[in-house]
Amino acid sequence: MRTAERLTNIPPYLFMELRKKINKAKADGVDVISLAIGDPVEATPDSIIDELCATARDSMNHRYPTDEEKGMLAFRKEIACWYQERYGVSLNPENEILGLIGSKEGCHHFILARVNTGDTVLMTDPGYPAYRASILMGGGDPYNVPILPQNNYLPVFEDIPADVAKKATAMFLNYPNNPTGACATLEFLNKLVDFARNYDIAICYDNPYSEIVFAGQERVSFLMAQGAKDVGIELNSLSKPFNMCGWRLGMACGNPELIAAISKVKENTDSGIFNPIQFAGIKALQKEAPFIEKMLALYGKRRELVLQTLKKIGIDFNPPRGTFYLWVPVPKGMTSLDFTNRLFDKTSVVVASGVAYGKYGEGFVRISLTVSDKRLEEAMKRIEKEFTQ
Repeated sequence: MRTAERLTNIPPYLFMELRKKINKAKADGVDVISLAIGDPVEATPDSIIDELCATARDSMNHRYPTDEEKGMLAFRKEIACWYQERYGVSLNPENEILGLIGSKEGCHHFILARVNTGDTVLMTDPGYPAYRASILMGGGDPYNVPILPQNNYLPVFEDIPADVAKKATAMFLNYPNNPTGACATLEFLNKLVDFARNYDIAICYDNPYSEIVFAGQERVSFLMAQGAKDVGIELNSLSKPFNMCGWRLGMACGNPELIAAISKVKENTDSGIFNPIQFAGIKALQKEAPFIEKMLALYGKRRELVLQTLKKIGIDFNPPRGTFYLWVPVPKGMTSLDFTNRLFDKTSVVVASGVAYGKYGEGFVRISLTVSDKRLEEAMKRIEKEFTQ
């Protein structure tokens, strides 16, 4: 059966390939510890689960979701309250907020809403691989913008060729950044708005790690920048702050024209978010902010364990303060794949190779802190033994 040509341009999705590799090893009886995927093992808070269960028993919620493609107004109003309280950002829930089935779908629908065939779309390198896939499936032409350690993993707008910027119609950015953990500053975001306005580039600021920042790092929203709503949208998600990855619940906020365009894509693509999941999301936003601090304390402890272990094997660095990942330089004389393969072959520990995130990911691997303490401790023991024996 012949399939669409657009799929031939899309590389295999990193995490699907990792899962296949892990599952094969486990089937062979290997005790694999995966530090490659950011999927918290701790449960969603009970209050959120209870709200889902209670509202799921109401037969009115078994019908098509309220406000279908937009998300129920009560959910959008709660998002507006959250943004006002957390970031001091004012949003109109009627036309500046859209409920999403997770922020990942928002990335894809943003492309379909903004980008025409052949349009240039800027994305960072290293960067989240799903951006490239969405650009290609939407008929766009991805252009890699390097983000380098010496620039705190922020793009340097002056280094983007003017002819490329003039052709670009959209740009993906993601801070706190996956995979590097780098965080943006308000000064940088103001420069981003100026750049976007100068070249008429629509910004898709993917911010699902907004709450996962450690001591000394301020939480920042793109929408805090002056004029941000004139040039783009911010995507966010309940997956990371409330351990709701599998629930698939997020939001797009910002420019009303882009919100309306994405809503039009959604009304022709899906039928919205199950009402009880939205009610559970309201409960999360209203009641579970303390859970975020609890998880940050847990991630912070795990982070220190990994950094101490890496220091013992000769990898000593000062990591950025965002996300539950560590972007780790590999030992001298090794490539990213060399290090990744050695860990897998010798210790049965899986990490994500930096080159999976782009050319400028070479020389790094990404380690996730979302496994249990016990499994992380075991992984660190294996790594220390392999590199110090």
